[in-house]
Amino acid sequence: MSIATKLRRIRKTPPEGWDLIEPTLEEFEAKMREAETDPHEGKRKTETLWPVFRIHHQRSRYVYDLYYKKEAISKELYQFCLDAKLIDGQLIAKWKKQGFENLCCLRWRKSYSKLESIKLESLYRCIQTRDTNFGTNCICRVPKSKLDAERVIECVHCGCRGCSG
Repeated sequence: MSIATKLRRIRKTPPEGWDLIEPTLEEFEAKMREAETDPHEGKRKTETLWPVFRIHHQRSRYVYDLYYKKEAISKELYQFCLDAKLIDGQLIAKWKKQGFENLCCLRWRKSYSKLESIKLESLYRCIQTRDTNFGTNCICRVPKSKLDAERVIECVHCGCRGCSG
């Protein structure tokens, strides 16, 4: 769904400063469409969604950094992005907590109803030990300093190679 469609859906005019972030959000939307239509032959079932997770993370991190780190956008514009579901509010809420500043995803997935409408569900797979093979933390939660540099280990859910500090 394009950003223009999302804006029409919420029936609000964007607040001041929207023209500063709109080109970047449109770019992320184009990348998202490209990632969703990429051929998935030769990939494992879980690998097909990894680019979508990365783009989703980048888009949310972009707005998060503009609001919390650089203070370049207003609270109204930030809230507008949350209300329009342009960014992931639950992921940003985790980023504000100590120890989760670099969390890559909450493992959201798309499930299609009979009407082909998209519903997003948040699943906290990367931070729950019950969803891993051995009942341990996901590779996302292991600090990079503790990982072997020669061995490539990726999260089964999102493709992350270790996002924890």
